[in-house]
Amino acid sequence: MGCCNARCGLITGAVFGAVLAILGGVLIPLGNLVIEGTVKKEAVIENGTTFWFLTVNNPQAVIKDGATPVVIERGPFTYKTRFLPKHNITFNPNHTASFLLPTIATFEPNMSVGTEDEEVVVLNLAVAGAYSLVPKALHILLEGMIKSSNSSLFQKRSVKELLWGYTDPLLKDTLSLFENGTYDGPYNVFTGKDDIAKVATIESYKGERELPYWNDTFCNMINGTDASSFAPFVDKKKPLYFFSSDICRSVSASYMRSYPLKGITVYRYSLLHSTLASPVDNPENHCYCRDREVTKNCTLAGVLDISTCQMGKPIYISLPHFLFASPLLREQVQGLSPNEEHHETFLDVEPTTGFTLNFAKRIQINMMYGPSKHVLSKDVFYACVLFLQTASLDDATADMLKEELVSRIQLLATVQQALLGAGVAIFIVCLISYCCVRRNTNQGKQA
Repeated sequence: MGCCNARCGLITGAVFGAVLAILGGVLIPLGNLVIEGTVKKEAVIENGTTFWFLTVNNPQAVIKDGATPVVIERGPFTYKTRFLPKHNITFNPNHTASFLLPTIATFEPNMSVGTEDEEVVVLNLAVAGAYSLVPKALHILLEGMIKSSNSSLFQKRSVKELLWGYTDPLLKDTLSLFENGTYDGPYNVFTGKDDIAKVATIESYKGERELPYWNDTFCNMINGTDASSFAPFVDKKKPLYFFSSDICRSVSASYMRSYPLKGITVYRYSLLHSTLASPVDNPENHCYCRDREVTKNCTLAGVLDISTCQMGKPIYISLPHFLFASPLLREQVQGLSPNEEHHETFLDVEPTTGFTLNFAKRIQINMMYGPSKHVLSKDVFYACVLFLQTASLDDATADMLKEELVSRIQLLATVQQALLGAGVAIFIVCLISYCCVRRNTNQGKQA
């Protein structure tokens, strides 16, 4: 009877151990559900946008003598913006949600080198645009209009005027580099309710599933998210795709390293050199080559012609100071000094939620002028302004994420490991003990 009780007890112990091990395994999907619930909450992070103007130091020498422009970086001029929350959020029956992204900026004088009224000398947006849009045969007539309006190839304007708008004497219209108090979108994205792997992925932008700018199916694709978040459980072996309306295209970023951000481990993703490479080095960029003459038969690297999404204006996007660009572009302007640490674009993503907790979007806005026998006889890309948008979660948000997400994950992992370990240990010990008891019992019967 005693042996029977011992064997029964050991069997019960083995079963109990197996149950503990199974319970530890069950915590894996349970943990995923807890995480998924946290993922669906929106975090608010403070966003700051700084502008650096490349003011031209020798405008008259450029106009009269064709001298190489010499630029001096002036800034920062800092504006506080809000990256989240999104505006006009509407949930749709097909597991998507639509929203607008606000673009509202407030000047921060304490974080700037001067006031918004400080003046800088930059390329005249109207004159440069007119030279590019008007046929060369009519440039002599255009010159008359420019002189009669007291305009010139370069202009002195305040920071506020250039950024948010001024009345141009040549066009008799309002021109600006950016718009304030407007909205980007609407975006329509997957909620992930039916498939968490699709969460935040853009389904359509401004009601369209592809862009209308590039006359090519591949380049017109809208890939990934808006970069504020990605699908949870990020795999660092795979690139992250996102769409940027600022440059009118989708891009990808690749994993570089991991590091702790306010106690939270994040993955650093950066744009690769190939993003703005010439089609010679990156054939995928072939459809972004719009003008073979300007791009030296599509061999020019480092600039993206976005005139098709800027109503024909000769606007080109690059990384600051023509980082990773063809040497020719830097040779056209003196005063540039590209630095990867200060001029790269990156995202810091929390791998479990897919939230972007820190980022730096660094873009240089350039305009092209020329050629014209009346002013300059060659194409020149003028760097007008550096657009540096950065954001990072504040301490309160970091604490919230650590409390609601990281601590839960750590607790679940600890409990899971304890249950699995204890369960497996109890199961093995009881199983071995049962076998020993059974063997001893059998030997006793034989004796």
